[in-house]
Amino acid sequence: MHNPFKKLSKFEFCLWLCSMVVVILCYIFSPQRDLFSTIGSLIGVTALIFTAKGDIWGQILIIIFAVFYGVVSFSRQYYGEMITYLGMSAPMAVVALIAWIRHPSKENKSEVEVKRLTPRNIIFTALFAIAVTFAFYFILSALGTAQIYLSTLSIATSIIAATLTYLRSPFYALGYAANDIVLIALWVLAGNLAMIICFIVFLINDLYGFYNWQRMQKRQSKA
Repeated sequence: MHNPFKKLSKFEFCLWLCSMVVVILCYIFSPQRDLFSTIGSLIGVTALIFTAKGDIWGQILIIIFAVFYGVVSFSRQYYGEMITYLGMSAPMAVVALIAWIRHPSKENKSEVEVKRLTPRNIIFTALFAIAVTFAFYFILSALGTAQIYLSTLSIATSIIAATLTYLRSPFYALGYAANDIVLIALWVLAGNLAMIICFIVFLINDLYGFYNWQRMQKRQSKA
């Protein structure tokens, strides 16, 4: 397989490097010293920069990140996050990976072909998110999930983001940005500095992802 780092622009490489440094510094100076969370964050940051490029390596690393994050969430009794990432985000990343492999850009085989959303896509995404979120609220309530309302909102934003990723829409990044904001609030309440910094960094990377996918869409449309 190709080396995804060779495809990064100078700005993208600097964004990735700065994100990695921030996560590492957070680990060094944090009183918790949560190595497992830090490793997961480093994997997640790398996944996001490749996803922002429309590179399949982004989806591969998201699957790995989901496992790390699921374990961390379980340890904090955030069962909603654990179920979301292990039971939904990871499997949907596998499905998205297959879709991305099957739909490469015509001008660049290592880049996914960006797709415009149709009204049918929008209706499906909305109905799917409502149905799954409604069902999971009662599951999380039965499990005694901490911060159940924020956890339920996290599920909704995660489902929307994962579905839009599968559909190869630039709006996947806004879905994940919304999810990042919810998760920042969750981990502030949990007092986990490493995860707070992690999702602040994720938010910045996801906003760049939205910007870059719009550029990709315009370039591919011209081609």
